[in-house]
Amino acid sequence: MVRNIVVLGGNSHPRFVESVCEFLNVPPAKRVLNKFSSGETRCEIQDSVRGKDVYIIQSFGVGTGGGDGGITGAGVNDFFVELCIMISACKTGSAHRITAVLPLFPYSRQPDLPYNKAGAPLSKPPSGVVKTDYTFESVPATPGPSVPRTAAFSNGVDIADTPPVIAAVSSQQQQQGQFTTHDIENPSLVMAFQSKTSYKQWMAQAGSLMADLLTCAGADRIMTCDLHESTYQGFFDIPVDNLYGRPLLKSYIQRNIENYRDAVIVSPDAGGAKRATAIADSLGLAFALIHKERRPTHFTERQKATMMLVGNVVGRVCILVDDLVDTANTITRAAKLLKREGAGKVYALLTHGIFSGDAIARINASALDKVIVTNTVAQDVHQQQNRAVAACPKLEVLDISLLFAEAIRRVHHGESISVLFQYD
Repeated sequence: MVRNIVVLGGNSHPRFVESVCEFLNVPPAKRVLNKFSSGETRCEIQDSVRGKDVYIIQSFGVGTGGGDGGITGAGVNDFFVELCIMISACKTGSAHRITAVLPLFPYSRQPDLPYNKAGAPLSKPPSGVVKTDYTFESVPATPGPSVPRTAAFSNGVDIADTPPVIAAVSSQQQQQGQFTTHDIENPSLVMAFQSKTSYKQWMAQAGSLMADLLTCAGADRIMTCDLHESTYQGFFDIPVDNLYGRPLLKSYIQRNIENYRDAVIVSPDAGGAKRATAIADSLGLAFALIHKERRPTHFTERQKATMMLVGNVVGRVCILVDDLVDTANTITRAAKLLKREGAGKVYALLTHGIFSGDAIARINASALDKVIVTNTVAQDVHQQQNRAVAACPKLEVLDISLLFAEAIRRVHHGESISVLFQYD
């Protein structure tokens, strides 16, 4: 039994909290966590946390609270507010150390930006702005050698006394409509930086905000699993333990897929190639990649992706590997492409199963033979439980709570967790 430790759980995934506590042989801490009639969250920690090592477990997903004993209809933002309030309550209760255990980290995909081949974010051009040959770099800033300044200001300021070398503007420049960065005769350039066609203005980046909120609430450490972007850890100034779900997925391949030595590990997009090749190299399997490219005819048109397979999958079992599945559009299109290229069975192994929107219906109608996810997000509503027919018969869920329990035990006792990353 682990002593001097308190494990608290939110409303998002109570079954996961119970499983972690069972492995640690400690009971979950008593707390009151519900909502007032006005919709505000109420939190009351009923066990003493003074001087204790506190671990608060809260997962995130789409409607995860409905089928696992949590709050029906609660979403990601509700669970995040619950987490911040619980952290603050433990901080006020003089907890020695507070670790936020987040099997699925929220907003972890929002540091991403859609880039085009030129390296600039894709967006539609601003409407109502007359485009000329002018760019921010095309005209040197004034004042400068041989570059005249605007002769007069539109607000009536008289600069007639300005020396002729600076104040005079040639009629040829006015006729051609050439303007410098300080010119204000062109109304579209007044106090505004005219963006290029592919520049994306005012895009909110919620990733750093989530890190700041957790830190300001009082979290001393973050524990999560398979961040969509590993660079997300740079938003924090506190320790972040990014556990890997690969050992569990690798073990499933070895034990449950027949003739896995002849299988092919497939990455559904270029972003997950490094993740998929790590499993392929450790198992000594072949690797294939699905390249997704967007080529719009005009910037105002919707980005349509074309998929191309790089590798040989004819007559072989294909295993799609990715970190998460949300709308399931990518993996279902990838499965369809693999079947068209002559693949046998197609499996999808993913760490996080969010399944938002019509993802379950899309998977049921797809060419996928089986979808395997871990229980970082509650999946009871999608599996067969108190119902005659499961919502998704292709879905299989693996228990990853043992990994988190071992990580919590090692952090609590001050032991190294590097052994959890040595899965080869």
